[in-house]
Amino acid sequence: MAKLIYKIVEHDGGWAYKVGETYSETFPTHEDALRAAEIASAEQQVAGSSDGIQYEDADGNWHDELADGRDRPQTEISD
Repeated sequence: MAKLIYKIVEHDGGWAYKVGETYSETFPTHEDALRAAEIASAEQQVAGSSDGIQYEDADGNWHDELADGRDRPQTEISD
C-alpha cells in the first residue's frame, strides 16, 4: 500500500503543503496550510468505485485492468 506524506512548508511568501515534489496553493498562515493538508489527506482515503482502466506502457503496449476503488493510500501529515 502506498503512503503519502503531506509536509507543511514555507512557500512563495506563505505556507503550503507538499506531497512528493508537488506543492499545494500558497496559504497566508501555517494553520491554514495545516488545515488544508488535513482535509486533502482525509479525502485521499475515501474509497471510490471499482472501475476498468486502460493505459499504455512505455513500450507502447496497452493494458486493461480493474482499479479497486477500495485500494487507497495511507496518509500522514508532517508538521
